[in-house]
Amino acid sequence: MAITVATWNINSVRLRLDLVLRFLEEHRPDVLCLQETKAIVDAFPAKAFADKGWRHQAIRGMKSYNGVAILSRQPLADVGSETWCAKDDCRHVFATLPGGIELHNFYIPSGGDVPDPAVNDKFAHKLAFLDETTAWLKKARSTPRPMVLVGDLNIAPLEHDVWSHKQLLDVVSHTPVEVEKLTAMQKAGGWVDAVRHFVPADRKLYSWWSYRAQDWDASDRGRRLDHVWVTPPLVAGLQQARILREARGWTQPSDHVPVLVTLDSGTP
Repeated sequence: MAITVATWNINSVRLRLDLVLRFLEEHRPDVLCLQETKAIVDAFPAKAFADKGWRHQAIRGMKSYNGVAILSRQPLADVGSETWCAKDDCRHVFATLPGGIELHNFYIPSGGDVPDPAVNDKFAHKLAFLDETTAWLKKARSTPRPMVLVGDLNIAPLEHDVWSHKQLLDVVSHTPVEVEKLTAMQKAGGWVDAVRHFVPADRKLYSWWSYRAQDWDASDRGRRLDHVWVTPPLVAGLQQARILREARGWTQPSDHVPVLVTLDSGTP
């Protein structure tokens, strides 16, 4: 049976609840992973999603910042999370889907504006977060198993994941050191980029457009910061991938758009 997993940095789930409900109604993913929910668990609009059919939920949240959630139409098992860099800042949650697929939802730190860890604590935090995550994947998830990793990873690793490779080489999210560390994290689990599995690496592809652009669509200065990875046991079951660009043009949008991947769930 096929399952569609979506990921979306919503930039405040309460502020954009209507957009999430619209997306769920129009596209009907089986699972939606949200990042930057900006709501403590008790303030998360869980009932609004449950009433629409996404009753199974795994939520980690804090006031005003960060926050991740998994919303599912199917039961979730073995829900858990990890903390990184000694900060309980709600950047990770995981659960097991029917069929035994382990799903990880990440919100990697953005890293601030200056790509120098010596002068920018936010960038140092981002690099340390990537190192810790990589080490954990090697140690705790080294045995081959069906896993999906999604989220706002805040790095556009490939040349055509950004509007200008040359101009963004010294801009946080596309610097060589970030790309190197994200690549190491990907290799730690043998992860396969599920979107680029369908879209050639020489084709421009974005999931984020800055609020600063007067006309984001016309300028099209985007970056692919939102990702879906799968482990080798799931590659043969990949069916399709889509980035919902049009959602960036919705009223009061997030600066990120949903990314959807459909794959074989392993259940009859």
